[in-house]
Amino acid sequence: MNIKILHTADWHIGKQLLKTDFAKDMDLFLDWLLDCIQQNNITILLMSGDLFDQANPSQAAMAQYYGFLKRLLPLNCKIVLTGGNHDSPQVLNAPKELLEILDIKVVGGVPENLADLFLEVSLGNQKVVLAAVPFLRDKDIRNAAPGESYEDKVALTKDGIANYFAKVTTHYNTYYNKIPFVVMAHLYAQGASVSDSEREIQIGNQAGVAASVFGEEPHYVALGHIHRPQMVGKPNIRYSGSPIALSFSEKKDIKEVVILELIEDNFTINTLAVPKFRKLVSLKGTIEEVTQKIASYSTDSVLTDLAELIIEEETENIAHIKALEDLLTSEPNDELQILKGSITFKNTVLGTSKLLSKGEAINDFLPVQLFEKRIQQDQSIEDATELVAAFKEILETLHTTDTSE
Repeated sequence: MNIKILHTADWHIGKQLLKTDFAKDMDLFLDWLLDCIQQNNITILLMSGDLFDQANPSQAAMAQYYGFLKRLLPLNCKIVLTGGNHDSPQVLNAPKELLEILDIKVVGGVPENLADLFLEVSLGNQKVVLAAVPFLRDKDIRNAAPGESYEDKVALTKDGIANYFAKVTTHYNTYYNKIPFVVMAHLYAQGASVSDSEREIQIGNQAGVAASVFGEEPHYVALGHIHRPQMVGKPNIRYSGSPIALSFSEKKDIKEVVILELIEDNFTINTLAVPKFRKLVSLKGTIEEVTQKIASYSTDSVLTDLAELIIEEETENIAHIKALEDLLTSEPNDELQILKGSITFKNTVLGTSKLLSKGEAINDFLPVQLFEKRIQQDQSIEDATELVAAFKEILETLHTTDTSE
């Protein structure tokens, strides 16, 4: 039997999208992952950072995490978890010694001893060496200096990351040379395609590293932080991506895990698509078109689909804005939940100063006359009589208040 490694990352347990909880999505993914590990005889599970969405996870998020570990124990699968930029090293490391007894290695933050990153796993006559590098915070890789510029910070951060991985490579060459080598990392690699749901790290991602920073030694680099699955530079340097879509910018992404199989001294690399338990959809068009799309919407998703509404109208008017507000507060059916919406107009109403003809001035008109000019632009208002009367009433109230003070 060959060593098989499953690479995943960015679970973001506890994640909410506009107050919609993804706990059910994560439950379904973890159920699927357990079956995947069992059916594919996975030897080692790698989770490359951002286990949780918040540094201080809720009790429900922690229960979901420990519940998964408990269910995984009978499968005899080695687990290696590293901390990401969303994770608290202290929270992840708190049960570290207990989890090690259960064959679960956790590296929440950079350890004092570089050797603590490394793990050697054997199966029969096969061996693999893992370097479980967590997210590298500024304090781990550089010393801040008074008066340094933004450019200085970027350069020093890049150098610090490069130097750290050079030390990892040196340690491997010194103690494990020639054994198949896998490096875990949680960072931004130059050229990676990002989505809206990644939190900026290390000076707004300007300190992204080139793929060459990992050297030639690793047989595979298991990356976390970017939520779209992709290769970076080489087929053996990959982001597994998040297992579920975490923002509407990821709605078309095919989520996956990466499965490595050690054959002799090299890995074969294959991906396995993660089922989509719910869809994130964008409904575009006029108010009328979008309303029809909502009414006729149907899906085969296990969970309720989530929608953003993108309204595009020819001319600005109050009725369209009110209609969007009504849609955002509606509950169409069990198959669709509307989370957010926006509206744009091709022909925006002109400002008050542009209502006037050449040679006219605002002071030449009474407030009521300017108001009448304004509402004439709104084609949705067929009878302005009541609006003008209400405006006059407001003016009279203001006048009465001014004279009584």
